[in-house]
Amino acid sequence: MQVDPSIVSALSALLGSAVGGSATIAAAWLTQKTQSERERIRIDIRRREQLYAEFVAECSKLVIDSLDHTLDDPATLQEVYALQNRVRLIGSDPVNRAGDETVRRIVTQYLKPNLTSDEVQQVALSHRDDPLRPFADACREELKAMWRAS
Repeated sequence: MQVDPSIVSALSALLGSAVGGSATIAAAWLTQKTQSERERIRIDIRRREQLYAEFVAECSKLVIDSLDHTLDDPATLQEVYALQNRVRLIGSDPVNRAGDETVRRIVTQYLKPNLTSDEVQQVALSHRDDPLRPFADACREELKAMWRAS
């Protein structure tokens, strides 16, 4: 049986078009999927940065307040506990552990005797034993890893 060369040529052209079209569609789909994933990660990073900044701001106020005040009203901690639990929803384990430790240290400081003005000044100028440092470091590492993944 003899195959007509025009049929072979037509089938080859048709098959080539199908393969080329499929490759184009697959490439476009893969590109779109990758871009969507990168955008999702960027949104997640921005959301985390905002939440972590709120936590740091609230903890900073409480750290300073705890140096020369006692915890007369437990409601003072309401906002930081709310932020801490929001961090727990999205934070990595190291971030969550550091956040828990930060809040624990703030509460512990509230339970200690108040510092004098001179002692507060010494603490502020020495930058020693910053209770927010481990949290900030853990957040920075988490966010760097997320940026690398995007």
